[in-house]
Amino acid sequence: MPLILFILIFLASCGGMTKEAPTSFSQLTEEAPLYPDYRDVAIPYNIAPLNVMIDTDGEAFAGTITSASGKQIVAQADENKLFYDAEEWRAFLEASKGESITAKIFVKREGEWHAFQPYEIYVAPEPIDSFLSYRLIEPSYELYRQLGLYQRNLTNFDEEAIYENNDAFSEEDNHCVNCHNYQNFDATNMLFHVRASHGGTVFVANGEAKKMKMTTDSVLANSVYPTWHPSLPLVAFSSNQTGQVFHMIDKSKIEVIDYASDLVLYDVNNNTISNILRTKDYMETFPHWSSDGKRLFFCRAFTPDLALMPDSVRSDSIIPRIDNLHYDVMSMAFDPTTKTFSEPELEVACAERGRSAAVPRVSPDGRYLLFTEGNRGQFHIWHPEADLYVKDLQTDSVRLLSNASGKGPDSYHTWSSNGRWIVVATRREEGSYSRVYISYFDPQGKDYKAFVLPQYDPEHNFYRMKSYNVPELTRNAVKTTSDQLREVIYADDIKQVDYK
Repeated sequence: MPLILFILIFLASCGGMTKEAPTSFSQLTEEAPLYPDYRDVAIPYNIAPLNVMIDTDGEAFAGTITSASGKQIVAQADENKLFYDAEEWRAFLEASKGESITAKIFVKREGEWHAFQPYEIYVAPEPIDSFLSYRLIEPSYELYRQLGLYQRNLTNFDEEAIYENNDAFSEEDNHCVNCHNYQNFDATNMLFHVRASHGGTVFVANGEAKKMKMTTDSVLANSVYPTWHPSLPLVAFSSNQTGQVFHMIDKSKIEVIDYASDLVLYDVNNNTISNILRTKDYMETFPHWSSDGKRLFFCRAFTPDLALMPDSVRSDSIIPRIDNLHYDVMSMAFDPTTKTFSEPELEVACAERGRSAAVPRVSPDGRYLLFTEGNRGQFHIWHPEADLYVKDLQTDSVRLLSNASGKGPDSYHTWSSNGRWIVVATRREEGSYSRVYISYFDPQGKDYKAFVLPQYDPEHNFYRMKSYNVPELTRNAVKTTSDQLREVIYADDIKQVDYK
């Protein structure tokens, strides 16, 4: 057989290689049983291909995506997964910015093609930041034998480790990695915490890494939940005494509870830490700078009855009253010249409604305050009722983001650097594993139906037995290698922060 003929036969026999859209087909009345569900979503024009799986039997499958001008891309396969060519996809979306495109799925049965009902996808004119970083961890957040920080290129499917704690589990080296944060969507300056063995807070600035001990006798506890000032070498943290409890009979399953918590400020250049708020009657957590760096937002719970209790009693006393633990959203003005804060001001009153807020995040244009609201506490990733809310800081109106939120728990979230995209960790799919969802937030403040982070294999979410935690967007990639970070983490040298 001539080589050219053999290659042609081979290509024709491989699913997804022929790229021929069915020209003769019967129209079905039902919608395609798709996973992921990309119907009626808005996507950035620089997102990786939306490959799909069709949950039905068939001899062959095909998909077409057609622009308003009639340009079309095609995927075809012998199995129920459709993979779009990356280069074709990229050029197609680039040419379709600001327009709706039409997707159609076909199935071949008994030699005849059938077309499911078409659906629309809006290609937004604004891109999303190219890189998303996250922690992959067991769903309970209790086991950290093998976990790490990873970064994903959203324009394709490339994922690489920023740092992994154990290639193979070792009891002696067992340590947790969490709470990564960047300065103003730029991966040049970042930090993350290491707990248990080799503990400390790792700072990376301009490619150089160091490990810091962030505790002194003058602050409450370890520094967690960091927020890097957008322009100054300052990081605000909460300082938390934290415990974890498990429900025997409850859909929430897990609670992470603070027995006490304050706010602290770390000066990176001077290596000094100071208390922002150290109060007896309140617990403060989840600090976050405004985009101009002139206001610090945070969550606060009023707990006067716990103030004078010793640690051992307080930790046991707060668990039975978790249903009555409610956090409001607060803010304080900040003077960058004097590095001083004003008195706290109420932003969103949740406690008086029997509700509780977590993770306040201000949009880059400074107009919108995004947060999660649930029934109690501050660990909403296991609270089925937890949803995304937004406050318009110009009008003071607060509303549910009904399109971006899902039926399951919505928890940790962030904005894109242009303020047009919201990324959230959520358990809305099957309830056990958190996944990353992306929602468009248009210039008028309207939120759109969220879609799951695209994977090359659409079945990926079914077999990745890890939860995505703390998704953070950056314009660029972390360049510091895992080996460089490991050397710093495993070194005996740890620098002590000074109290000011």
